[in-house]
Amino acid sequence: MTVAHNTRISNSIIFRLGLVVIIVLSLSLIVTSCSLFATQETSGYGTLNLSDTGPLTLDPATATEAGSASYILQIFNGLVQLNNSLQIVPDIAERWDISEDAKTYTFYLRHDVKFHDGKGVTANDFKYSWERALNPATQSLTAGTYLNDIVGASEVISGATTQLSGVKVLNDYTLEVNITTPIPYFLDKMAYPTAFVVDEANVTSGSNWWRNPNGTGPFKLQQWQTDQLLVLERNAGFYGEKAKLHQVVFKLYSGNSMQLYQSGEVDITAIGAAYIGLATDPANPVSEQLAVFPSLSVYYLGFNTTEPPFDDVKIRQAFSHAVDKNRVLTLAADNIVPAANGILPPDMPGYNSELEGLVFDVQKALQLIAESKYGSVSNLPPIVLTTGGWGNNISGLEGGIIAEWERNLGVQVTVRQLEPEYYSYVLNQEKDELFDFGWIADYPDPQNFLEILFFTGNQYNIGGYNNPQLDALLAQASVESNSAERMKIYQDAEQIIVRDAAVLPLYFGRTYILIQSYVQGYELSPLGYARLNEVSIQN
Repeated sequence: MTVAHNTRISNSIIFRLGLVVIIVLSLSLIVTSCSLFATQETSGYGTLNLSDTGPLTLDPATATEAGSASYILQIFNGLVQLNNSLQIVPDIAERWDISEDAKTYTFYLRHDVKFHDGKGVTANDFKYSWERALNPATQSLTAGTYLNDIVGASEVISGATTQLSGVKVLNDYTLEVNITTPIPYFLDKMAYPTAFVVDEANVTSGSNWWRNPNGTGPFKLQQWQTDQLLVLERNAGFYGEKAKLHQVVFKLYSGNSMQLYQSGEVDITAIGAAYIGLATDPANPVSEQLAVFPSLSVYYLGFNTTEPPFDDVKIRQAFSHAVDKNRVLTLAADNIVPAANGILPPDMPGYNSELEGLVFDVQKALQLIAESKYGSVSNLPPIVLTTGGWGNNISGLEGGIIAEWERNLGVQVTVRQLEPEYYSYVLNQEKDELFDFGWIADYPDPQNFLEILFFTGNQYNIGGYNNPQLDALLAQASVESNSAERMKIYQDAEQIIVRDAAVLPLYFGRTYILIQSYVQGYELSPLGYARLNEVSIQN
């Protein structure tokens, strides 16, 4: 998300239409609003209209935020995919073999997969796509995370070679992939957009090739008018479940989705805290249209551990103890999301209900500051929180946390805003002492949270947290074959992260959506995306 991965997050309640890789938006809303509305067509398929802000890119190798990934998932495909139950199932690869040492994967591709222009997809196309993603000239921010286990990936990333030695094309429809270490989540990584196949002729046609992508997915890009309109049309030649819709029309920057829904112009809308009372009131007919989807996501404030004052663990712990999360979430979010004491969401394998969090305790916070190398609040340097947004407008959530620090510690925190669309792309370079961040799972494994976000030197370890003991545990867990023992190691690792206050966890995600009864088959997976080819409009 994702950022990629996650993908990434919203600076409000985390919501993703499409992948979850990672999306960072303004905290002016408690829910990222990505709305859908539908109209009837005599063709029998119908048109689904979506209100959105549009993608930044449709290049699977370079997208890092969920806004782009949600479109990419409709247009492109990979070898495997995660179904709605988060199980790995075939996609372009109809089957695969795994060697006894779990280091060699042999994928057998379907023979009926074609790009949108009718050209067949072969194993060579995957080798090209991965080599391109890893090539430093592509400037992918995700390839080093999701393709790094393949033998030779590091050499391509460094620019030493352009050939990925761990991938062998045995024939047009057989691909052999060798990985450096046997890891149980390798196939999960192959379901992430960075591993999707692209057409070399399309990519080499020009720098903005992704404005006219030649994908493989259930939808083709028909037109794209920046900040106005984006239209996807049904791909009649799709090898999988063909779309039940004729078109999906994204009306870009079309206004307040909840107001459009109430006026009958919008048929599906995400619900923010301001409207949650309306949507959950049994006396209101709209409550019958409410759907609540779980989300494998966490939102937190990050500490820049490489710079004063958060280079001192006691200061990080003090700032964590000084926030009454339940109070802030009640006031700012009307309790529509659960407070987080740790990193792993409740439905994630390895979730630890007995995790010891840094609970609200003002006296403990003041004691920790006194014990720190700074000695007192008066010795702390200026502290700035980096966030996404415009016009000095921050959310009630962030405002509440800043007020907690001022009231309980006597510390003043100022805010610096970055453009929300580019937040995830520039945060590593632009972060101040504090920053807001969040993560929605790209696959259901603790590694996707704990290792990607906190292992020393990893790209998404934005705060520069460094703990050799943690690194050793994460390295051990990544290759542990016993599932129960592996989850126990991850729980121990999570406890270290929380104890060291690597970040300040705030809440776990949950998505509230209103759906009109004639829109059928719309469902968000726990990763936060919808399979639009499964959606239909009923009379």
